[in-house]
Amino acid sequence: MEPLCVFPDPPPPSVAQLLDLAGYAWKAVANAAIAVQHEPADGWGGAVISCDEDPEGAFGLCRSLRRRDNPVEPILVLIGGAQLADLEMREDLFDDFALSPFHPQEVEARLRHLFYTAGQGVGPDVVEYGPLSLNLETYQAAITGRPLDLTYMEYELLKFFATHPGKAFTRETLLSRVWGYEYYGGARTVDVHVRRLRAKLGEEHAGLISTVRSVGYRFGQSRWQPGRDT
Repeated sequence: MEPLCVFPDPPPPSVAQLLDLAGYAWKAVANAAIAVQHEPADGWGGAVISCDEDPEGAFGLCRSLRRRDNPVEPILVLIGGAQLADLEMREDLFDDFALSPFHPQEVEARLRHLFYTAGQGVGPDVVEYGPLSLNLETYQAAITGRPLDLTYMEYELLKFFATHPGKAFTRETLLSRVWGYEYYGGARTVDVHVRRLRAKLGEEHAGLISTVRSVGYRFGQSRWQPGRDT
């Protein structure tokens, strides 16, 4: 995928951080002219436009990217609540939006969905571990074919576990990686979500998430010490 066009320059730190952590290549631009000047030979791979500080400049860039022979897509705009009233009049300039302040995992999920619907994805990604299956596109989860009714953060925690099987993580690491660097909740937040996940997985499969004494939690079995922790 070609780099994403990101506005403004420099972008908000939260935007830069989420794009870097999600593995996207991107280039920040200050206006439409610079976007044209720095556009890759094969075109921009999409755009993430933050409208908080300069809404007119942001939507002006959206207009430039969208209304041309080879329009840039997808375009995701990040807006403040005060801009919602004008959004309907500009809906032809973007593909989706997220409200600021935003949750990084929500914006990443929206980007994934946009790229898939724009034909830039190979299809929904599915993570499977034993009886557990997670569809990363639809945010659905199932255990032995039984759908799991999960909250957003329960799903995010389970997804993180399932994509890092066999590894032990401290509560602090889980807070940072799942809830985000700017989340100020305590370790009890992790314990509560793990307890809820175990209950929803059911007694037969609750052991998929094991407690590692004096450390934190691990999903699945460690290949070095199977079955040692409870």
